[in-house]
Amino acid sequence: MSHNPFSWPRFNQNPIVGILRGLSTDEVLQLVPIYLKSGFYTLEITMNSPDVVKTISVLRERYTDLNVGAGTVCTQDDLEIALSAGAQFIVTPIIDTEVIERCVRRDIPIFPGAYTPTEIYTAWKLGASAVKIFPATQLGPKYVKDVLAPLNDIKLLPTGGVSADNISAFFKAGAIGVGMGSSLFDKNLIKNQDFEGLEKHFQKVASLIL
Repeated sequence: MSHNPFSWPRFNQNPIVGILRGLSTDEVLQLVPIYLKSGFYTLEITMNSPDVVKTISVLRERYTDLNVGAGTVCTQDDLEIALSAGAQFIVTPIIDTEVIERCVRRDIPIFPGAYTPTEIYTAWKLGASAVKIFPATQLGPKYVKDVLAPLNDIKLLPTGGVSADNISAFFKAGAIGVGMGSSLFDKNLIKNQDFEGLEKHFQKVASLIL
């Protein structure tokens, strides 16, 4: 797999990381054209999805405009599998020093999960491209603002509980991006194959980014 680097310009154009968990390759491929058409460029496929290797490699082959990453990477084994599939960025729910350092050495963007100010700072110091505040559900936008008061150089990417209702507040608080799973990929719309409704929903979310 040719190593096409992660595109930061595309990420900055729409700094939402869409998270797909547990979908088959075919199900993912149904959603991607609508996702791209709606102006989204960054997609995370979690390692606990069926055929994750196939999904990532097929996406890399077919959609050169997409930043394709692997999520729920917890171990070095996960990392090697994800990178061999062609993942352009790595997301973890936790801090694993080795995983972060390996990504930094290979120049692969890494968004490790952290919760407390100490964890956030630790992840940043290890070389995180941005720190995924996870789960952001309990903490909310004010927490992002509070953490950034003393640690204002750190790039924060709240994930978990980000929705159309609060996404603007997270960006106002200083987040550089957000991760969104089920609040972006609406299960009912997908189940009913309502791709027109899904496109409207994607566009609405995109319009709320400041």
